[in-house]
Amino acid sequence: MHARAHPAPARLTPPASDRGRRQTIESPGESSSRLRGKKGWLAGLLIGITLPAFAQFDTAPPSRTPRPALATMATTEAAYRIDGARHIYLNHPERIHDGLLPPFLHAIAGVRTTIDAHGRVSRIEITREPAVAREVLPWIERLIRAAEPYPRPPAGLDTVRWDEIWLIDRSGRFQLHTLSEGQQQAPDSPDDDTDDEDEKGAAGAPSGPGR
Repeated sequence: MHARAHPAPARLTPPASDRGRRQTIESPGESSSRLRGKKGWLAGLLIGITLPAFAQFDTAPPSRTPRPALATMATTEAAYRIDGARHIYLNHPERIHDGLLPPFLHAIAGVRTTIDAHGRVSRIEITREPAVAREVLPWIERLIRAAEPYPRPPAGLDTVRWDEIWLIDRSGRFQLHTLSEGQQQAPDSPDDDTDDEDEKGAAGAPSGPGR
């Protein structure tokens, strides 16, 4: 004789209050399905909120013929920074933030780029990672490589190392520290004091020689 199968016990969901509410009974299967539905809806909502913030950093730089590298007038690595920054600006004009940067940036990253004797990128190092928005790092590397060839190293040098700070807005536009136009003051914040290291790094960027 076979044992008679018993249905799974129902679960009593307590009412929100003692009055004006009707007690409902759900089976474990119904409760689990409802929970999965809520989780799926929440996950979809979070993805919908998150993706637009990152999509601009997933797109490859537009395909174009790189601008020819100008001969550098720099005699040192420090002076070469200006030539390297201007070359990035010339090759990615649609990515450059025009005017003062907003008071709060999406990311700040330090990058060291090594240029060989032919103006090609031989190495890219991250010297300062963003606090949170690390999705910008491969995006920065793509932009740097897409701008090859760079001005050749100064006379007497086989390679040149170029240190730069990237100041990146949430829109996917940026400025380089060397050519930065400055940053807007955060609302209700004192002009001469800030506790945030990243904000100091951005707001303290020199105006540079211009584009």
